[in-house]
Amino acid sequence: MREFSTPLLATLHMHRNATDLLMERLKNSPEHIAFEVRSADGAVAAPWKQITTREYFLEVQALAKGLIASGLQPGNKLVIMSPTRYEWAQVDMAAWFAGAVVVPIYETSSLDQVTAILADCSPKFIVAGSTDQASILERGLTEAGIGGSRIWTMDTRNDLDLEDLLEVGKSITDHAVEERRVIATSETIATIVYTSGTTAVPKGALITHGNLVGLVLNVAAAYTEVVKETGNTIIFLPMAHVLARGLQLICLANGMRIAHLSEPKEVIPSLEILKPTFLVVVPRVLQKIQDSAAQAANQKRLNLIWKWASDTATQWGEMAEVNDAGSSKQASPSLWMRHFIFDRIFYSRLRKVVGGRLEYLLSGAATLDREVSLFFRGIGLPVIEGYGLTETTAPLTGNMPGSIMSGTVGVPMPGTTVRISDDGEVLAQGVGVFAGYTNPDDNADAFTDGFFRTGDLGSIDERGRITLRGRIKDVIVTAGGKTISPSIWEGYVETDPLIAHAVMVGEGKPFLGCLVLIDSEAVQQWASSQGITDASLFQHRTEGSIDRIRNQRLFQVISDSVSSANNRVARSEQVKEIIMLSTYLGENSELLTPTLKLKRSKFLERTNSFVNEIYDSTKR
Repeated sequence: MREFSTPLLATLHMHRNATDLLMERLKNSPEHIAFEVRSADGAVAAPWKQITTREYFLEVQALAKGLIASGLQPGNKLVIMSPTRYEWAQVDMAAWFAGAVVVPIYETSSLDQVTAILADCSPKFIVAGSTDQASILERGLTEAGIGGSRIWTMDTRNDLDLEDLLEVGKSITDHAVEERRVIATSETIATIVYTSGTTAVPKGALITHGNLVGLVLNVAAAYTEVVKETGNTIIFLPMAHVLARGLQLICLANGMRIAHLSEPKEVIPSLEILKPTFLVVVPRVLQKIQDSAAQAANQKRLNLIWKWASDTATQWGEMAEVNDAGSSKQASPSLWMRHFIFDRIFYSRLRKVVGGRLEYLLSGAATLDREVSLFFRGIGLPVIEGYGLTETTAPLTGNMPGSIMSGTVGVPMPGTTVRISDDGEVLAQGVGVFAGYTNPDDNADAFTDGFFRTGDLGSIDERGRITLRGRIKDVIVTAGGKTISPSIWEGYVETDPLIAHAVMVGEGKPFLGCLVLIDSEAVQQWASSQGITDASLFQHRTEGSIDRIRNQRLFQVISDSVSSANNRVARSEQVKEIIMLSTYLGENSELLTPTLKLKRSKFLERTNSFVNEIYDSTKR
């Protein structure tokens, strides 16, 4: 099958633009709790203030008045650069109420990136999270040659902050805001989101109000088991990412309570307090949870029991998937008993760690290993794997509750058609597909026959489920003429918690090699448990350096993971040589996108000497 369509579950005719999502919710449930906001001291464990839909609306309306009073005109660009926080939600919606086009910038962006975005969109109004972000934005405006832009901060500072914006807006009437709010239609551009890019220069994607509303209504209709008034979530993805903003709109429109956290490390401590029913995570988070459980078992000398428990969870997950496909398979008495026992010993404790109310996890941004998905399904935390891009307003496909197939990214979202080209590229058409790029030249190769070219390779089965097979630009053609998609093998290797990223190489070479970036934190814990004190495992010679690691014991462990991955692919796709590397991969690393994907081309540019070493016969 080369094409599959999912019909619309909801139409847009009752919604003029994205602000109607809030207005409808305000009409139906004004006193429902919409947000939970951290206390002034910022402590996770402190009481969280609850904000009703009515209170949120009044705050948004007041900020919109301030923007209008400050001279904002319909269609003006308003930039937001801030970590994930409640004020992001206020300003984002207020900008739409005032008729602005919102341009998010990741708070970790460099000056060059900020300057390029500002030069492309020429904003009149800017809201920064802090004075530091305001400073980099001011420098970006200067370098871009843009004058006359006004900057407010979410944090209090000496000149302009959101309190000043509220004060200046007191002269604007409610009627004036309402007149401005309804100007935008479904075809109006709501936001320009610049792609983070793992290989290319970021491009500005034009996303309409219709894209956002269509996404919200149809995703909510498809996932009624997840999106509900009794549910709640924590958003800790960067709000500059379209998925985070789409998720926020879905929750807001359907009464699902939202809390914001800017630091991913604060998420685990907050789970027992906020007790979410649903979370969006990246595969690496799930792998770390699984590895932490294994380490805890190891410390208690329960290694063999944990392995048995882990295998049992995977088998239970497989049985659940078979039943999703229409079977009525029953667990054997042995499997049922083992699962019952291990649920008391391990699984229930893992569920408690994530708050005790979690019903579903959504995994995106990278491929999730099938066995990891089955494990979480088996312990009672089913993972909904999905797929999307900025240009598709985030979710393009997704597994559905009751129909999860691990290893696939599910079926097209309602109102979407996915087609596989003759070259194997995933093409998309539908309610979430964007209006094009800010630079018309970028649109020339972006569409074919009315379908957006995702740049991803994939296939569709008879039920419409899509399996991804890597990026077109990332394929490797060996000296023997064999075309390899590295992401599948890399995904297998990266399930090892000691490995942060694996990059297969071998373009034009007689065999495949791999550069392995270790996870410094995980390796440090492993080394401590092994009594290894090799400082080179944890320290870099210079900041930002990429250093080779030669510890033989670690090399053997990594080699075992490589061998295991090799056993899962064809012989022509197997890696024969590896080099272990270490570098700083914090939030501001130039090697990572804001969604923590490795910038492959930049990484290979920095590590060219190591690649050459793999193929230098005099050194092997």
